[in-house]
Amino acid sequence: MPHDNLLSLGLGERDRLNKELGGGIPRGSIVLMEGDYGAGKSAISQRFAYGLVQEGASVTMMSTELTVRGFIDQMHSLEYDMVKPLLQEELLFLHADFDSGGAFSDGDGERKELLKRLMDAEAMWNSDVVFLDTFDAIFRNDPTFEALVRKNEERQAALEIISFFREIISQGKVVVLTVDPSAVDDDAIGPFRSIADVFLQLEMIEVGNDIRRQINVKRFAGMGEQVGDTIGFSVRSGTGIVIESRSVA
Repeated sequence: MPHDNLLSLGLGERDRLNKELGGGIPRGSIVLMEGDYGAGKSAISQRFAYGLVQEGASVTMMSTELTVRGFIDQMHSLEYDMVKPLLQEELLFLHADFDSGGAFSDGDGERKELLKRLMDAEAMWNSDVVFLDTFDAIFRNDPTFEALVRKNEERQAALEIISFFREIISQGKVVVLTVDPSAVDDDAIGPFRSIADVFLQLEMIEVGNDIRRQINVKRFAGMGEQVGDTIGFSVRSGTGIVIESRSVA
């Protein structure tokens, strides 16, 4: 597989993440990053986003949890300085505000069809890589999706979103979805697991008094054996993501 088909995650001099993942994320792929609250999904997403921008890719980061201020602060604490990329529009940051009747509801607080509105927001899909963090919060707050889920038609709801994503990635773009599996029904998330080209499960493991984090690489399209099955990492203030040894006791 030629390397020009990979979007490098960069930062080779700072951490080994890009190398551990075989040189980058394949263009035209859907990446599913799953992990419970606190497993490091946002930190890994932010590391991906920062490295991608440094390597010349354009990125959209949609967050259901962070405001732009919170995003800049969090990135700064990890020594991933995003101010310049934001100002130069290499990075588009969007905050999905569900609670305060913000961007995703109309004047009287009525929730709109979130997913449809996301799909119609053309500017956000212009980037090379689009992060939806956390994706489960988006479809849990979408009344249309909820209605289908109530009728046990999760699969149908998922397939409509997936066909939209397929259209996006057919242009060589990458869509990264972060999901907290404890927050959604397995039936709702199953279809995304089965179609993801790259499927990463993040977990925290207690070893004695130590908490270790790891990325379990469940699927990585086209990369064969080069990708480590398990990549240990830590999130350090002032340093960012640090790749630990592969083996977990």
